[in-house]
Amino acid sequence: MKKILLLLVFVYVNVYTQDIPFNCDYNAYLFQYNDVYAIDLASGNSYTVATDVTEGSINAAAYNPADGFIWGSLSYPAKSIVRIGKDFSTLTFYVDELPSGNRYVGDVSAEGVYYLKGGGTTYYTIDVNPDSDNYGGYMATNNLSKSLSIHDWAFNAVDNKLYTVEKKTNILYRIDADNGIIESLGEVPILSGLNYTYGAVYFDASGRFYVSANQTGTIYVIQNVQDLDSSSSMESNLFAFGPSSSQNDGARCPTAPVPQEDCTNGIDDDDDGLIDCEDPSCSGYAACPVIEAPTSSGNSGGLESNNRLSEQINKRNFNRAKNNYKFDKVSAKRFVKSAKYGKKTGKNGLQLSDLVPLEVLNEDRAIESSPSDLLNITNATDVYSVDYMKAGEAVASILILKTDKGVYEHTKYICDRLLGAELISVSTIEIKEQKFIKALIKNIDGSLEFVLSLSAKPINSGANFGIESHWNLDKYEDNVPFYNFQIWSNSLDDLLQLGEEVVRLLDVQKPVISYNNSAPPTVFVRKGKYHHGKLDLQIVNTNRSEAVAFDGGLRTTETKTVEYVSSTIDLYGNYITDVEVNAGNLFDIGFRIGDGIQTPDDLFMSDGPWGYDDAASSTMVTAYNVKPNEEAFDGDEFPIERNIELVANTKEYIAAYRALTPKFNPVDLSNYNSFQFKAKGTGTLIIRLVKESIANWEEQYQTSIALTNTLQDYSVPFSEFTSINGYDFEKHDVTSIVFTMLAETGEVETKEMTLQQLRFSISNTLSVESLNGVESYKAWASPNPMGSGTTIHFTSQNSEPIELLLYNQLGSLVKKTIYRAVTGKNEIKLGRKGLMSGIYFCNVKSKTTTYKTIKLLVK
Repeated sequence: MKKILLLLVFVYVNVYTQDIPFNCDYNAYLFQYNDVYAIDLASGNSYTVATDVTEGSINAAAYNPADGFIWGSLSYPAKSIVRIGKDFSTLTFYVDELPSGNRYVGDVSAEGVYYLKGGGTTYYTIDVNPDSDNYGGYMATNNLSKSLSIHDWAFNAVDNKLYTVEKKTNILYRIDADNGIIESLGEVPILSGLNYTYGAVYFDASGRFYVSANQTGTIYVIQNVQDLDSSSSMESNLFAFGPSSSQNDGARCPTAPVPQEDCTNGIDDDDDGLIDCEDPSCSGYAACPVIEAPTSSGNSGGLESNNRLSEQINKRNFNRAKNNYKFDKVSAKRFVKSAKYGKKTGKNGLQLSDLVPLEVLNEDRAIESSPSDLLNITNATDVYSVDYMKAGEAVASILILKTDKGVYEHTKYICDRLLGAELISVSTIEIKEQKFIKALIKNIDGSLEFVLSLSAKPINSGANFGIESHWNLDKYEDNVPFYNFQIWSNSLDDLLQLGEEVVRLLDVQKPVISYNNSAPPTVFVRKGKYHHGKLDLQIVNTNRSEAVAFDGGLRTTETKTVEYVSSTIDLYGNYITDVEVNAGNLFDIGFRIGDGIQTPDDLFMSDGPWGYDDAASSTMVTAYNVKPNEEAFDGDEFPIERNIELVANTKEYIAAYRALTPKFNPVDLSNYNSFQFKAKGTGTLIIRLVKESIANWEEQYQTSIALTNTLQDYSVPFSEFTSINGYDFEKHDVTSIVFTMLAETGEVETKEMTLQQLRFSISNTLSVESLNGVESYKAWASPNPMGSGTTIHFTSQNSEPIELLLYNQLGSLVKKTIYRAVTGKNEIKLGRKGLMSGIYFCNVKSKTTTYKTIKLLVK
């Protein structure tokens, strides 16, 4: 009697404390153990809405159209079900006829009947119609016409039938809930070949069936299932990338619509911030390609930078270009499975190659792509990478780096978002029942990659491995050694297999006994750019935060110290917000945004850095300074931010270089016609525009100008840049600009260059204009082009000795003539003797007058 009285009191209290229904909102709800996540099916983004809502775990979750509440089956108390309100308070019902366990499939019909089952064919019906006297009570036990390996089912509001997809066979089934008769509708095409558990399924008002794979979180859609029969052609597609989940179930109002992307109209129809083919739901539709494309190679990875390494990374990429380095996947060494693969290593010790998965993707071959030049500029002490090839293209890559004191400093998703790439989605993937963060990145070239990062550290005096995976690098344990894995693939299914095999191979070497993983950020920057002193950011706000804190450190130039900044960004609860942050002139910035509750998002952006090449043995740099631009650029110009001053002693050469992007990605300059800047210095300045398509450094396009000791304005048309290959300059793939000064005497000389206000312009005029009040006088050659000889003409304001200096395209002095100028007009005869055909530069050098450089063409 006491038990009955206590139960009545419990029910009475709960009826009045949780009577707020969901009433068919648009969210899908994912239940994992006793935590609840809201999922936006259109984008796949999710966030936690409630934790520890019940004492026991919740499964077989279902939306009840009859009362607007969500119902579920509880692991504890035994034989009980639970009603959940919009405020996530609960009301528990005991149903004696239910089995004590094994209840993980469930949904509620429009009439308010809860269909609940576990393994086997038996299912139970419970009355959850609020108008019934038997509300929350047992109705009947029934049996399916055959046994199915399923983990969730859902009612289609269009035909009031249950639908489910079976594990392994990937067959779609229609079930008549009244009599248990099952109808096979055939294998779901988009799921063919997969072996996932489909633990959460949902419907929308049009009869689209959404199926979520537990291990990857990928959400698939099957169109208009009510119209299918066993002979029908089934239309199915990838729809979104949601969170992975185990011990889970999904619930959603079946008459709520799910926004759909049109894929052809140039509009963000489903309000997820992605337009047409950008949206994963358009994969394979209209003109949109299926989400599978070549991935970037491990040889180019591992350098997503921070403010300690920007210049060193730049030098590494410059040296690769100067030395004609290009990773050749055709001739690369093949990585093959050895007899010791997957076995514990012996006395020779663990090698990074022992942790590389093989033959799990059905790859044609695996090739070594290790970027060994990372060892000199990062905290990695050993590195090994492999690209997985299919049909001649890399479909996945794995980069393994060993570090001795802390985690590896870079993750692939940190900085590319401010350089033209986009973070399409971030959620979880499940390996060994542990959640790891996965990200879908749209690269600068438009290709898509799924990314997973994890690190393993020796624990228990080296007897075991502990695995960590975090979005924020400062969450990793400090000052301990790590094996760091960065994995990227064009297929989420392949990413999962590589991740699972990495963990297995680690476990073979040292049993993995602990995991320390973080949740992904719920507020993150999808994309951004720096332009004219402002950071333009697009922020995805999955949990509808009102505001986030912005904390960062920036440097105005490569040679300045870090300045710290902080502010608040108002989001007003919007899902997508475009914001503008005043950053001023900057070279690089690292910042964090977060709501103070969930995992924050970290980003780093570096502009294309300046650097200098002092590789010549005789070269010593005595002064190097980078300064902000002091003048504004025109809106139709392509600015090269920041000015430099460089002084060096050399008897060979000194060079300064500026990448147009931080990673030496090519830039299309087709909208521009000239390169303009201000400069002064000593001697001839050779300017090279480095093109990605040219492997031989000597074939890069170049021109030369004669510097003076006063600042001058230069405008050099692209037509002035020539190559020994004889072809006209094409502007579509320029990666960097290199400024070189050669020693002219063979002895140690002091070389100086000051470069300011560099930009590409639409102007197409060759000119040199003197600044600082010093007049620049005209000098010219006639005839030009010259045959056997030409005459140099100039006007002198004084009677004085001058020098006529002739330089070739490399900046080397090839002729020198001493001449006594008279006041007025002067002429110097210049013969052809010793001059090969080509372009030369004549400089009339005076102590009192600055003359414009003459470009001389020798036929």
